[in-house]
Amino acid sequence: MESKKRTLQTMSPLKIGNVEMQNPLVLAPMAGVTDLPFRVLCKEQGAGLICMEMVSAKAILYKNKNTEDLMTIHPGEHPVSLQLFGSDPEILAQIAAQIERIQRTAKAIARLDVFASLALVAERNHYVRPVLNEKGVIDIRDGRHPVVEQMTDHDMFISNDTYLDNQKHCIAIITGPNMAGKSTYMRQTALIVLLAQIGSFVPAKTANIGIVDRIFTRVGASDDLASGQSTFMVEMNEVANILRNATSKSLLVLDEIGRGTSTFDGLSIAWAVIEHISNRKLLGAKTLFATHYHELTELEGKIGNVNNYCIAVKEKGDDIVFLRKIIKGGADKSYGIQVARLAGVPDMVIDRAKEIVKQLSDNDITEKVQSISVDTDTTAKKQKHYDEVDLEQFSLFDTVKDEDVLEELKNVDIQTLTPLDALNTLYRLQNKLKNRWGNG
Repeated sequence: MESKKRTLQTMSPLKIGNVEMQNPLVLAPMAGVTDLPFRVLCKEQGAGLICMEMVSAKAILYKNKNTEDLMTIHPGEHPVSLQLFGSDPEILAQIAAQIERIQRTAKAIARLDVFASLALVAERNHYVRPVLNEKGVIDIRDGRHPVVEQMTDHDMFISNDTYLDNQKHCIAIITGPNMAGKSTYMRQTALIVLLAQIGSFVPAKTANIGIVDRIFTRVGASDDLASGQSTFMVEMNEVANILRNATSKSLLVLDEIGRGTSTFDGLSIAWAVIEHISNRKLLGAKTLFATHYHELTELEGKIGNVNNYCIAVKEKGDDIVFLRKIIKGGADKSYGIQVARLAGVPDMVIDRAKEIVKQLSDNDITEKVQSISVDTDTTAKKQKHYDEVDLEQFSLFDTVKDEDVLEELKNVDIQTLTPLDALNTLYRLQNKLKNRWGNG
């Protein structure tokens, strides 16, 4: 056997088409014994080409499992030739000879199919030809969602305008109740931009689309139970990916950032994200930002390129009607209780919710939010923490003063405090003193 291998190695290479084999030996399997051990033996003995058992072309076409098992290619098996038989071997041979031309034709037909499909959809649904620009302006008039409008009866889909640029209209904060159409509006804008950039007509009256390098979306809630990640963790991972990879030429679609955690944490994260995106030195990407945090509407007056929009709602007593129209300005209500009523939540639960929300509204944080200043600094900040190793030693002779606690206590308006507010205030002030003087 060794002498035979040495002889094979001295022979001239054999070429079959584009395949060049180092030796001319070809081992073909016997019918019924083509299995892995046999093919391994062929390879070990220096076969330049392994011919697998003859299989029916029809069996391959109809995905016969036994045939698929026979055709399994294992590591190290290269090159491999598949022997086909059919009703007319001559036709198969002719097809094999024209395989490259057939593949080119198939690709051309695939492209034609895409263009024809886009043209058919555009003609049936009255799409328009978009104008593309490199100025970063997205100006859509009477835009529509290409899928949702097909699911709406009697042409009742409400169209909306969108205007974004890299200057004063960089970020649109969109407020409004659930089910009002915020997500649909943002998705349709992203789809119109995408359709325009692949060469399609778009569902709108007119569209002037600035070219974007990428479209980033953070829409919907989900968790990853397999990896042990909560909804909020998944959300933050996606936000982190967006902030790290987006550029000033990107389009961002962000829906309810921060809703997966506490109100204060969620609001703080959403606020900081908007500040980061709006800063042209840090990002400056065109962004649609839907939120239930009405406090974020305060950013319109604090940041020059942030604008407020909301979904128009018509109130009828305790009921509401969603008008699906995007208008300028921010919503001042969430209408969560009204939506719950529409969903069929029992009246006694609705009534109790009204009582609770009235008490909570007395402690509205809007005034505190209005006093927050916008961070325009682009440099990283490092705060000192008392648990740091290199913390400067406190002087033993420093006198701890409590004037701030006394001042806050003096300014408490007892007449407006609820029992719960009074308890929370006393608890907070007491903790301040305990932290200073110890728990003794």
